[in-house]
This record gives sequence, C-alpha cells and structure tokens, in this order.
Amino acid sequence: MLSYDRLQARPRELLAVTGLTVEEFERLLPAFERAYAQKYPPERTLAGTVRQRQAGGGAKGQLRGFANKLLFMLVYHKTNPLQTLHGLQFNLSQGQANYWIHHLLPVLQQALRDLGQTPARAADGVAASALAQEGGPDLVIDGTERPRQRPQDKTRQKEHYSGKKKTHTDKNILLVNEHSGKVAYLSETVAGKTHDKKAADEAQIVYPRGATLSKDTGFQGYEPPGVLTAQPKKSRGDRH
Repeated sequence: MLSYDRLQARPRELLAVTGLTVEEFERLLPAFERAYAQKYPPERTLAGTVRQRQAGGGAKGQLRGFANKLLFMLVYHKTNPLQTLHGLQFNLSQGQANYWIHHLLPVLQQALRDLGQTPARAADGVAASALAQEGGPDLVIDGTERPRQRPQDKTRQKEHYSGKKKTHTDKNILLVNEHSGKVAYLSETVAGKTHDKKAADEAQIVYPRGATLSKDTGFQGYEPPGVLTAQPKKSRGDRH
C-alpha cells in the first residue's frame, strides 16, 4: 500500500509517482489542507448540515491524514491508472477510489490555484503569467491529443477523427516553460482533426515581452508578433 510516510524517505520514488520532490510536496500540502477546510468545513457534514458529533468520529478510512489524500490525487494524475488499479495501490475498492477522486479533485485544483500553479486558460493571460516567466519567458508550444468517444453525428465524426492517431480525439495547445517544465497555458479543447498551427492561430495567445518559442513542424508558419521562434531542422536521415 502506498503511503506518504514510506515515500517521504524515498524521494526518487516520490518524484516518479507524483512528479514532485519532497520539498514541492511539503509546500503544496498546507494549501491542500486549507482548500479542504474551505470546501468541506469541519463543523458541517458533506450534506451541509451542522455536525452532531466531532469531525473524525466513526469508522476510520484508508486515506488517513491529508498527506495521504494529497498523495492519492497526485499519483492518480501522474500515472493515470484505471480506478480499480489505483484503488489497489491504496487498499481501496474501485467504488471507494471513484468517491475519493471526485471528493478530492476540487480541493487539489483550488490548492494549486491558491499557489499560482495552474496554467492560464485565457490566451490573453499568458503575458502576465508567473508560470510563463519563471526563469525567463522561454516557452515550448505543442499540440496534445487524447482519445474520446466516437461522436454519433457524422460531421462531428470527421472533425474529431485524427489521421495521426487513427482514432477520434480532442486536442489542446500547450505552452511549457523550458526552465521549470511547468505548463503555463492550456487552450480550449478543439476537435482532434484541427491542425496545430490553426488551433494556435485561433487561440490568439498573447506572449510575454521578449519571449522565445520553440516549435515543431506542426507549427510551421506560426510567427506570433514580438516572439523569437525556433524550429529544429530535420537531418537528412529524418527524411527517410
């Protein structure tokens, strides 16, 4: 069974399963506790009524303590396992894992927002984003696709069918800070068939002053004003 007490002494393993160092985990934990108290006030039940007995009474669950609750959510997001498998890692049933995922997701999201660690969702917010400028505004742009259920409408089937992935997908445009490795911007979701450059053009991203932007061939011709772009050239061997 995974627990923070065990992984705290194994920093490389903690990093592998959460994407965070021990120091980063410890910085996030207090914000997670505060966000939990705001979302689920200890003097009230989950239904919103005043508690008749002290919080923490009754049967004890497997996710004891905020550190293990945070670990549970970070591992889920980092490794993207099936709920049954994720439950096994924390000695939970699939139903219990499902409950805790939905119970804790808004808490983690709020904690990250409070710490300024969530990517900008508005394209005009990138210029002022601390995540975009951490260490310098040197960014990488990329398009990411994820599978989705096949639409029933034939027109939407064509829009979402990705020839690259050979399945129906949704797409987002990402900006990643080269220094920190953090996602600074996450675009609105578009149909998987949408070309990367077209999706970036339509997003109308406003970049920080003096920004540099690394891009691949999917963004050839994408030259936002005031930004120095760089696109690796293919070697002769890559053309075969």
